[in-house]
Amino acid sequence: MKIDALFGAVCMAVVLFASCSPSYNSVKRMQKLEEGVSNPTTKEELEEALRKYDARAMDLVLTEAQSGMWYKILGTRYLDERMYRKAYEAFRKALLYYPDNSQLYYYIAICAGYIANSELDFEATGALETAERMNYLKLAESSYLQALAIDPKYYRAMYGLGVLYVFMLDQPSDAIPYLERFLDTQKRDTDAMFVLARAYYQTYQFDKAVVLYDRIIGLAPNAEKTAEAKANKKIVLDAQYAK
Repeated sequence: MKIDALFGAVCMAVVLFASCSPSYNSVKRMQKLEEGVSNPTTKEELEEALRKYDARAMDLVLTEAQSGMWYKILGTRYLDERMYRKAYEAFRKALLYYPDNSQLYYYIAICAGYIANSELDFEATGALETAERMNYLKLAESSYLQALAIDPKYYRAMYGLGVLYVFMLDQPSDAIPYLERFLDTQKRDTDAMFVLARAYYQTYQFDKAVVLYDRIIGLAPNAEKTAEAKANKKIVLDAQYAK
């Protein structure tokens, strides 16, 4: 192949890979341009074509896979620095390479939740919820759910979804099954117990809330949490007796 033609084919490959997610078939099509083996006929030509295709194709696919990993690493660096919008964009790009990665959906949900909390009523319309804030909250919900659809045992997504339902979306009844599943395996996680006890309280399941606060008191994770559990238990008991 002439140098100019080879250079043109390589440039075309770069443009295509910059604008698309990885595709083994697209690599094969580009390989046809580069190697000049578009119509092999003999056994020897077929074997040579396959050798060239596979070696070059796998090199390019591995390069693309590395790009996806770099976006994921970049997103976690932004997340560590609490740069949630930057992290969100990096994780979105990583999803182009790894669309079935539950951890990426979990990270996107976290970012969306934090972004939602920063969406205030800057126009001073008096609205309790801005449309943009609600959009990000629903994105967080759908991302947690997608993470769990991919990995049903992803307990961190269960906890995140529970917090989202209780504190942000005011849907405590939806939080309960996820938090209960979480505590089935994370039996000493008092943070999750506090969230679930609140969900029980909000849905008038006072007995269950009291049981959880007693568990926290029994575990005595630290003086502050123990005191908080005792105070919350009293609130629940007062509400139960007043019922």
